Amino acid sequence: MSTYKSDLEIAQEAEITHITLIAKKLGINEDDLEMYGKYKAKLPLSLIDADKVEKSSLILVTALTPTPAGEGKTTVSIGLTEGMNRIGKKTTVVLREPSLGPVFGIKGGAAGGGYSQVIPMEDINLHFTGDFSAIEKANNLLAALIDNNLQSKTRNLGLDPRTILWKRVMDMNDRALRDITIGLGGTTNGIPRQDGFNITPASEIMAILCLANDREDLKVKLGNILVGFTFDKKPIYARDLNAVGSMAMLLKDAIKPNLVQTLEGNPAILHGGPFANIAQGTNSIIATKMGLSHSDYVVTEAGFGSDLGAEKFLNIKCGYGGLSPKTIVIVATIRALRHHGGVEKVNINTPNVYAVEKGFANLEKHIENAQMYGVEPVVAINKFVTDSDEEVAIVKELTENMGVKAVLSEGWEHGGEGAIELAKVVTAIVDNQTEKIKPLYNWDNSIKGKILEISEKTYGAKDVKYLPAANRKIKEIEALGLDKLPICMAKTQKSFSDDEKKIGRPDDFIITVRDIEIAAGAGFVIPITGKMMRMPGLPKVPAAEGMDIDSEGNISGLS
Repeated sequence: MSTYKSDLEIAQEAEITHITLIAKKLGINEDDLEMYGKYKAKLPLSLIDADKVEKSSLILVTALTPTPAGEGKTTVSIGLTEGMNRIGKKTTVVLREPSLGPVFGIKGGAAGGGYSQVIPMEDINLHFTGDFSAIEKANNLLAALIDNNLQSKTRNLGLDPRTILWKRVMDMNDRALRDITIGLGGTTNGIPRQDGFNITPASEIMAILCLANDREDLKVKLGNILVGFTFDKKPIYARDLNAVGSMAMLLKDAIKPNLVQTLEGNPAILHGGPFANIAQGTNSIIATKMGLSHSDYVVTEAGFGSDLGAEKFLNIKCGYGGLSPKTIVIVATIRALRHHGGVEKVNINTPNVYAVEKGFANLEKHIENAQMYGVEPVVAINKFVTDSDEEVAIVKELTENMGVKAVLSEGWEHGGEGAIELAKVVTAIVDNQTEKIKPLYNWDNSIKGKILEISEKTYGAKDVKYLPAANRKIKEIEALGLDKLPICMAKTQKSFSDDEKKIGRPDDFIITVRDIEIAAGAGFVIPITGKMMRMPGLPKVPAAEGMDIDSEGNISGLS
């Protein structure tokens, strides 16, 4: 039986420092903090220093194509931050906030793991400072204004209910709300129509919050939300419903990043939480710039693999925020390499050098993806107790044959001490990188041209196929003058292709775009591939069933 403590036990046993002392490490005065108890605080936007942002170094953490359990990007990001501080580099980790849906579904917690965590772990996983609630309320206020306008006799905009694009949201996995009918029960209850819910991280409000540079930019983006069309095909935006001021008001605190700490007492900034398979999958521009304003180095992560979160970070977030990471750390696990080598789930924790060598093709493509942007990547092998020395050695050998360093990362078991070697390698690369990243595509290219570049270069596809709905939507996007927006692909995280069963490094495949959504407010268009859903369901045995709180208020099962 394992003697390892759970993530929750480790977090609960940690000595936590008052947040004012954590802020002091960043050079932030107590009077500038907006306190949420002893261990959490909001950071005002006035603390962002544009000059310092330019001088500091940004490190992006991504991963190979993950298994359903995930490969530990957050754990490695935190461990790397601890390691860099141990070698005297003033470093802050900047991450996304967890969504309640995955917490109560599969993950059971999303604040790192082992001895590489951010704390207070329970608070971070459960409501935190209310950002997701504010985003949810702003989203649903717009939904209420839309339905109110439909039955208004004095201010009716002529919105065709059949064209409404806006859905309500809730931060929970609840498949029963995907497709519903609203407005039943008579004229006083509104106009009956088909509707549905997305999960809060999938809200365009979440994407907007994370891509806004300041409050004014936030309001412009909120106003640009495309709601639907009139009966004579004219577009209706959120600004036409006079919704911008009240929505921005609800987000007055949510737009401010949250300061917490790592287990070793280093600063951590958490803000926003879009999913990377259906949205941009990165924390906010504001949070990243806040970290860069008060540290010499910032470690941040982007969801899933280089084909999703990292691609969107580099081509969307960096474009809107003027950011440029100096290296890309690719998290790899022996477990995932076995998976991509064809090992069945039941044997995934059994050493298998042959499968690891075969599965390396997947990691090879992720390394190539990082190199396309003109930076030198690093592979961090996130160590598990089931890894054999022979498997680790073959990964190091194959990686180094590509001219890339692979470093064992043991932050989960040893915290910062286990990430010192990784910290030294990363720092050496970052300090020698002077060039800015090269974007994958030009925003001014055609919609189909941009999609093809992403599909061919990032996924390795041979072509892209468009279903009739997607072709109609492209014409609509062009007519609206939105074809110069960047692309945010909605694709499975389980494969480079749009078929989750194609593991490893598939080739000779075609990406099929079945539809395209318009996120005019966030500032991107979303090609939909495969069976992507914006409202997940709970698994057969949800993590929620193993959680509890006792009479003293002590939480269990949250890990």
